[in-house]
Amino acid sequence: MLNKKSVDDINVKGQRVLVRCDFNVPLKDGKITDENRLVAALPTIKKLIADGGKVILCSHLGKPKGEPKPELSLAPVAVRLSELLGQEVKFAADDNVVGENAKAAVAAMQDGEVVLLQNTRYRAEETKNGEAFSKELASLADVFVNDAFGTAHRAHCSNVGVTEYVETSVVGYLMQKEIDFLGNAVNNPVRPFVAILGGAKVADKLNVISNLLEKCDTLIIGGGMAYTFLKAKGYEVGTSLVDDTKIDYCKEMMDKAEKLGKKLLLPVDTTIAKEFPNPIDAEIEVSVVDSDAIPADKMGLDIGTKTAELYAEAVKSAKTVVWNGPMGVFENPILAKGTIAVAKSLAETDATTIIGGGDSAAAVNQLGFGAQMSHISTGGGASLEFLEGKDLPGVVAANDK
Repeated sequence: MLNKKSVDDINVKGQRVLVRCDFNVPLKDGKITDENRLVAALPTIKKLIADGGKVILCSHLGKPKGEPKPELSLAPVAVRLSELLGQEVKFAADDNVVGENAKAAVAAMQDGEVVLLQNTRYRAEETKNGEAFSKELASLADVFVNDAFGTAHRAHCSNVGVTEYVETSVVGYLMQKEIDFLGNAVNNPVRPFVAILGGAKVADKLNVISNLLEKCDTLIIGGGMAYTFLKAKGYEVGTSLVDDTKIDYCKEMMDKAEKLGKKLLLPVDTTIAKEFPNPIDAEIEVSVVDSDAIPADKMGLDIGTKTAELYAEAVKSAKTVVWNGPMGVFENPILAKGTIAVAKSLAETDATTIIGGGDSAAAVNQLGFGAQMSHISTGGGASLEFLEGKDLPGVVAANDK
């Protein structure tokens, strides 16, 4: 899975290069509110421009569900990319993506020029990996570069289908970085390897828990999913979030850890309140109790202070740390303490620290620790499936070295 050809292995001079990027950026009133994904795509785009390729960019944005929605047009992305690259990015405004504008723009391209196609999900076939749309995209290109890890776990026309009709398919720098960091962490980690899993539901992370137990030395559990584990230990968890259908699974995982000689750390104390904050950042009265002493009418909403220390201590001696999912309701300042403590311990360690997309990436960036992490994944769902040990269709489709 990891031995893929990249943009460094090909010569694109004079070639038409179709690049699948992840420009799924948040928009407000037609303005981009967070341009991290655009910035992350620049190294690959600049490399292809410098090498004299004719660079044709494509991406999805939001969920237009197979029809043109003006508010989900990629036009604002073309404007901002032109500024970031210091050269014009020509926007091909075809609602059918590969239309007259796109064909004419590509036909007129000189080496080193850039064209951006319209939102690939304007076409209903995109998410179904339809043959006709895959062929239309391929008709614009001599070479295909996939640099969109965020959709690598989905087999769509613009990342998988197109590769069947283009001879050369490689990965870009962003994709390469994701494969190197996540792949090596899971398949060849420098030990001790500590994995931290949080977030709300056990169900979302069933296979991840099982797979990581086989790979890591210590598995730390926090967030809402911890209460199903605590209930599986026979503790009273009050009105905390619990998935009663997964209690036996949690018992199995605790047994599995013991059999494999792995450490499985659960919260020893927890921050409780009467109810979930509404709105989410509302002032809330909390107290901290031992995990086996949660009152029947209270709910756990964050790990407690002793747990935060315990988890930070476990990270100190690690050489590789993978973290997916916050420790509590981090959007509320009062309930963000556990997540902050874990983020801080990762920021202070010399270990390779990898944050698996989604909420954990948002938490680390919001709390100001982003720059101190070795790698923050750009794909939540994709990084989870990677940690589960699944093959990602978007990665598999690239040519092997």
